[in-house]
Amino acid sequence: MVEQNKVVFELINCHNGTCIGVASLNKPKALNALDHDMIRLLTSQLLAWKGDVNIAMVILDSQLDKAFCAGGDVVAMHKAMSENATQDAPSALQEFFTSEYQLDYLIHTYEKPILVWGHGIVMGGGLGLMAGASHRIVTETSRIAMPEISIGLYPDVGGSYFLNLMPEGCGLFLGLTGASINASDALYCQLADYVIPHANKATFIQKLQATDWLNDVQINHILLYTLCRESEDKSILPNSNLVIYQSLLSELATYGSVAEVERHILSMNRAEDNWFSKAQKTLKTGSNITKNLVFEQLKRGYELPLADCFRMELVMSCHCGTVGEFQEGVRALLVDKDNNPQWLYPSNEAVPAAVIEGFFTSPWSTEQHPLATLGANTVSEISQQVG
Repeated sequence: MVEQNKVVFELINCHNGTCIGVASLNKPKALNALDHDMIRLLTSQLLAWKGDVNIAMVILDSQLDKAFCAGGDVVAMHKAMSENATQDAPSALQEFFTSEYQLDYLIHTYEKPILVWGHGIVMGGGLGLMAGASHRIVTETSRIAMPEISIGLYPDVGGSYFLNLMPEGCGLFLGLTGASINASDALYCQLADYVIPHANKATFIQKLQATDWLNDVQINHILLYTLCRESEDKSILPNSNLVIYQSLLSELATYGSVAEVERHILSMNRAEDNWFSKAQKTLKTGSNITKNLVFEQLKRGYELPLADCFRMELVMSCHCGTVGEFQEGVRALLVDKDNNPQWLYPSNEAVPAAVIEGFFTSPWSTEQHPLATLGANTVSEISQQVG
């Protein structure tokens, strides 16, 4: 049974009679980690608002002060993998990733303005929701990361696309190290558009209510852009770690193998910098399969359109459900919590090329791929899925 209150939907009535649709994530014990029910609820409501002429714009938000969304519900995925150990790809896992990527693609291609209030923790699947929104707000406490290397997964939810849009080497570094970035970093690497103090949120919403929204999508985008710019306060921005290390990051992009990239990052003596030292430690102890996947997905995704990136990632994610690395990573970090994953390979050089190639080998024909029509007939396709 779907628990409706995992996502709270409401309408904000504006002064001129239009409405703003608000979807607030509400799963506090898991810091809003997305499960399949939440994804279905969000998709269904976004589609309804998409066709409602009274809805001028949409806000994706959280009921929590600590987090927007800490990722996907990987503990539930671990359970599905454990219960279906002999299955090529657990059906629950395939269905989850298919629905999640459809939702993320819907947000990327939504015609009406979508604003994400990215306060607090924004990780993994939460970044999938945020990355494609047309107006992305960060605050003084935003903490954004793609930490999949610690659980034997990889930066999915469109990471093959948006990590490649970042300044040279940034996406590769963030994918390999799971490094947490702040509001300044998010603006720098194009994961956010505006910075507004969290304390000003109520005032900002009041300004949205007072705006004379029109039945014109393009004008409404401009109105929201102007309001966001007027509400910004860049004085709250911390220093950007990515800016400080950009010369190093640019150098990483010149290497021809992940082994070279790893050696260079680990060779840097930055003991006095806790942020960089933590990134080094995560890289050193992370999954060696993930390291190879990150390097290869960014290379293959570099010139792919968004829909093809999601199709590629669905193939990769389903393989992650069968190889065992992902299951072991979740066990060690979140189930048994011994923080001692037994990775399949002792170094990234030890991972056979054939193993990595297998992650990109589709189990479906082009026509049978669950996301085959993504981008061609998105609304009707997703409507059938959630219906």
